[in-house]
Amino acid sequence: MSKNAIKAILVFLLFPALALALSPDEENNIGIYEEAGPSVVNIVTSAVSYDFFYNPVPTTGSGSGVIVDRRGKRGYIVTNYHVIDGARSLEVTLFDGSRYKAEVVGSDPGDDLAVIAVNAPLSRLKPIRFGESSSLKVGQKALAIGNPFGLERTLTVGTVSSLGRTMRATNGRLIGGIIQTDAAINPGNSGGPLLDSQGRMIGVNTAIFSPVGGSIGIGFAIPADTVKKALSSLIDKGYVSRAWLGITGQTIDAADAMAMGLPSGGVLVADVFRGSPAEKAGITASSGSLRLGNVIVASGGDLIIGINGKAVSSMDELNGIVDAVGVGGIASIKAVRKSKTIYLKVTLEEMPRDY
Repeated sequence: MSKNAIKAILVFLLFPALALALSPDEENNIGIYEEAGPSVVNIVTSAVSYDFFYNPVPTTGSGSGVIVDRRGKRGYIVTNYHVIDGARSLEVTLFDGSRYKAEVVGSDPGDDLAVIAVNAPLSRLKPIRFGESSSLKVGQKALAIGNPFGLERTLTVGTVSSLGRTMRATNGRLIGGIIQTDAAINPGNSGGPLLDSQGRMIGVNTAIFSPVGGSIGIGFAIPADTVKKALSSLIDKGYVSRAWLGITGQTIDAADAMAMGLPSGGVLVADVFRGSPAEKAGITASSGSLRLGNVIVASGGDLIIGINGKAVSSMDELNGIVDAVGVGGIASIKAVRKSKTIYLKVTLEEMPRDY
């Protein structure tokens, strides 16, 4: 065989090897997928809606979930509350393709989280490793695994784009600490994990901002620390305990305060629930209303301007402070009543389940 022929054979054999060569980053992506992929499941929901003539119409939906625990013969899967809300039945497909009926064991609309359970062999249930979302940095790698548009076991790669975003839950509560990512998230990704470069879950993918219905690189995830905090309560009690002050209020900004003759902005107490911690502490509800431009606002009630030394300028801030104080904690409230500053101590109680 001639030297030229030998060279040709060597080149032919060499190029496939070059084509198969992987960069360290690619190897990292593959390793994460192989490590975390078996912890991700596809969730199919079945529900019934009604047409114009009130005839029942079966409907189905899909989302993602992530295995977080296994106890006895049961595996526990975290997903978004909006994935399972209204579902009459649930079916989970594991990474190996096996399918199991599932049931909801706990839900938390306030953080858009839910836990469902499946009875499956423990060998098929691989809990995800948790990361620390509190230590994240903007710019670090982020990966999402899920089932966008029903396409199972899809991996997308991006970065942590921003931290500390807020998002409104379906029940109106403001969720804090939201992670923003440009890893592609689409319908069907909801409930799946957002991972760091070590394959640890740093968030649960929950929503996108998009005018077109698909990913434009702006996705949001509930931080893993929030999930960890809620997990035991969701599994053991079926819900998350939250502290409750027991008022409805209106945010009053500086301009509104000036127009109403109030010394500052804050939260104007519109109503106080009977038997609530606020009522027991003597917080006063509004007794009337007035018009500010095109808006009707409450008047005559206490104006809450601070809790435990922290300024309060909105209902979202008030709820966030109450959450942080917790059930059984003492909230020292600074308020304005009839142009006078007053101080009240409130022992916070658990929020009623039907609130």
